[in-house]
Amino acid sequence: MDEEYDVIVLGTGLKECILSGLLSVDGLKVLHMDRNDYYGGESTSLNLVQLWKRFKGSDKPPENLGPSKEYNVDMIPKFMMANGALVRVLIHTNVTQYLNFKAVDGSFVYNKGKIYKVPATDVEALKSTLMGLFEKRRARKFFIYVQDFEEDDPKSHEGLDLNKVTAREVISKYGLDDNTVDFIGHALALHRDDSYLDKPAMDTIKRMKLYAESLARFQGGSPYIYPLYGLAELPQGFARLSAVYGGTYMLNKPQCKVEFNENGKAYGVTSEGETARCKKVVCDPSYLPAKVKKVGRVARAICIMSHPIPDTNDSHSVQIILPQKQLGRKSDMYVFCCSYAHNVAPKGKYIAFVSTEAETDKPEVELKPGIDLLGPVDEILFDIYDRYEPINNPSEDNCYVSTSYDATTHFESTVADVLSMYSKITGKELNLTVDLSAASAASEE
Repeated sequence: MDEEYDVIVLGTGLKECILSGLLSVDGLKVLHMDRNDYYGGESTSLNLVQLWKRFKGSDKPPENLGPSKEYNVDMIPKFMMANGALVRVLIHTNVTQYLNFKAVDGSFVYNKGKIYKVPATDVEALKSTLMGLFEKRRARKFFIYVQDFEEDDPKSHEGLDLNKVTAREVISKYGLDDNTVDFIGHALALHRDDSYLDKPAMDTIKRMKLYAESLARFQGGSPYIYPLYGLAELPQGFARLSAVYGGTYMLNKPQCKVEFNENGKAYGVTSEGETARCKKVVCDPSYLPAKVKKVGRVARAICIMSHPIPDTNDSHSVQIILPQKQLGRKSDMYVFCCSYAHNVAPKGKYIAFVSTEAETDKPEVELKPGIDLLGPVDEILFDIYDRYEPINNPSEDNCYVSTSYDATTHFESTVADVLSMYSKITGKELNLTVDLSAASAASEE
């Protein structure tokens, strides 16, 4: 271990594994260490016995739930946008060869106490029961504008400079009502609150286009895909990638203490009396608590059920977004459901997560609107965890710290953090213009 590396990565969470894979492919010498004896860090997957130990302090889950080993319960459950940045990273690095994906059945939004399929195209807008007749026509016109919009074709801009005009101004041009704006902003563009309305519209239009393009990829009921056996396959896929390119992995390394010189710059990591030297350290917040601040908390419920979520067309896998305004909250609530169809539970069992940015200390009360959508639940586990962001300047201390995982049930914010860290570490942008047809071949559906 007493060697010199370009980068030492601490923690095998998904963000750290993607970075160590990308940096290894770039030809950097990478050492990757974790104090745990398993991959995944915060984003690990647990079988039923591990789940019970963690949340109930017992290693004897009820027998009626089925065999423990058939459960792969993701601790940070998130779906992937089929055309999104994570899939592009997977293809760019060829990690797709280690994974099998399956399309997610449904994407829904909560409105006035009911759930509706999210309409994403002009055709779906006309069919949707979410809007009245005249509103459907207005929404259709807006969707056609978004579908036809091309950044480098001024004719498609209809006289609007989307880098200057706000999302609110573009939406008001089409006369859309508040309910429509709610599902467009939160369930299509996947904004986490309403602050986007007063920012330039370009970001929102691009997010809507990404949703529609992803929906078209697999002709399924949603724009999302998810790996068979859950997300634990992802960190391991990137770990294999790193190893192929010469990266070194060490699990079960206690302490992992980052060493600093007199100028406050990190120069290595010590574990079990040996110090590996490096130019840069990449890690999750738990390895450098002095360089992060608490920015919030995530409340979640993990529910095991014996049926699909009602009113989702018997979907085996589904995301439901509950926009903040519908609940009188400051932030959205998310429902994620997966089942034996993705090999994450025994036959006939479904796993649902309800998550949100915590606004109180009572997750069971706060998450009720999401839990109420699930129907009868066999078992329910509650959890609340802190969310951290780095406060250091990497150019001063050589430390690159990831942000904690948020409450969203899709990967867009996670990958944005990874790509931003990659640029800071390497000084360059990751080129993600890849042939996406490769992913279709790698996918099950």
